[in-house]
Amino acid sequence: MTAKPIPVIIDCDTGVDDALALLFAVRHPGLDLRAVTCVAGNTDVDGVVRNTLTVLELAGAGDIPVARGAARPLIEPARSARHVHGEDGMGDIPGLPAPSRESVDVDAVTLLRREILASPTPVTLIPTAPLTNIALLLRTHPEVVRNIERIVFMGGAVACGNATPVAEFNVWHDPEAAAILLTAGVPITMYGLDVFTRVVVPAADVRRLRASEEPGTRLAGELLAHRPASPDPDGDDPDGGLGDAGAVCAVVDPAGIWTRNLPVEVSLAPGPTRGQTVVDRRPRPGESEIHEGGRELQLVDVALDVDVERYVKLWLSAVEGA
Repeated sequence: MTAKPIPVIIDCDTGVDDALALLFAVRHPGLDLRAVTCVAGNTDVDGVVRNTLTVLELAGAGDIPVARGAARPLIEPARSARHVHGEDGMGDIPGLPAPSRESVDVDAVTLLRREILASPTPVTLIPTAPLTNIALLLRTHPEVVRNIERIVFMGGAVACGNATPVAEFNVWHDPEAAAILLTAGVPITMYGLDVFTRVVVPAADVRRLRASEEPGTRLAGELLAHRPASPDPDGDDPDGGLGDAGAVCAVVDPAGIWTRNLPVEVSLAPGPTRGQTVVDRRPRPGESEIHEGGRELQLVDVALDVDVERYVKLWLSAVEGA
C-alpha cells in the first residue's frame, strides 16, 4: 500500500534556497504542501510574498494558499541578506515573471492555525526562515500543538555560525522567536549549518537544469548557479548548494541525516554570542550543574551528519520529474 503524502506547511523568507525548497516540496509526490507562510528575512516581507508566488507558479503548484506574515522580528529591526540573495531576494535573475495571483486575505498566523487544525492528520511544519511567525503562532494559538507532528527547522549551528562566528542567520535574526520555538512541546529537528553547507549539486547537474525548457526546472538551475558552493574560475559553471531544501529532504527521507537528541538553548544576551544555538554534547554533567544544579532544556534532534549524494539525488529526481 502506498503511503499517504505527508501534510506540510513551509514558513519561508524566499530567498534563493527557500525557492529550491519550494520547488522540491511542490514536486515530490510524498509531500502534500498545504500552505506557505512568509516572513521578513532574506528580503522584506512583501518581496518574500512576491517571490513565493512566482516560484509556486513556475513549479506548477496550483492554488496553494500563501500568506503575508511578520515584517520584522519580535524585538529587533529587520536585517536582510540581500548581499547573498540579490536585491530582489531571488538572485536578480533576468526575466522572472511577476506572479498572476495574490496572497490570501488573512495573515500568516491565521492561515497557519487554520490549516493545522483543519488537517485530518498531524502536520509537519518546515520553517526555513527566521522563526517570528512560528513564535507568534505558538504564543497566540497554543491549541495547534495537538495537530503538529514535528517541526523541522533550518536554523542554528553546532560548530560555526554565518551571521556571527557562532550564530546562524535565521536564529540570529530573531533569537527570541527561536527560543519560543524550543518550548513548542512537539518533536523538533534542527537542520543547521553543520549539514546545510554540505549538500551540493555538482556543476554538471546545474548545467543540465539551466538548459531545461521546463520553467521550474530551469529556474532551479539558475538559482543554484547564483549561489555557488565553491569558487568557480570562469564564474559561470559552479556547483550549487541546496541550502534550505535539505531540510525538506529530511522530512521526506529522515534516514538521510544522522541526528542526536541533545539539549539546545538560544543565547539571548547582548553581545557576541547573541543568537547562538548552544548545543550540549557533553557525555556527563559538568561543574556548573554539580555546583549550581541542572536546568531543564528542550531536547532537539540535532542533525550532525548527512548523506550528501542521497539528498542530491532525491532533490534532483523530484525537481526534474515534473
